Amino acid sequence: MPLKTGYGITKKEHRMTDTKVVVNCTTGETSIVTLDSEEIAQREADALAFSAAETARLEAEEAATAAKASAQSKLAALGLTTEEIAALTR
Repeated sequence: MPLKTGYGITKKEHRMTDTKVVVNCTTGETSIVTLDSEEIAQREADALAFSAAETARLEAEEAATAAKASAQSKLAALGLTTEEIAALTR
């Protein structure tokens, strides 16, 4: 089953295009404009930066989860009950 995005299209159907929408707030007129090479390069750099940041965030989240589980395991080995461990880790 395809994954739906918030815009009513599936992830598989979604593709980055080399265009942007420009809106004139005074007149309400919209137009579709082709990106220049500098804008395309910036978009690609932004996508790479986001990907790297997201990977780092996920790795940090996994490390924190593993550290918490390790700490809880060590507390249990010391004889603390599940309730006592829960009280300490809130």
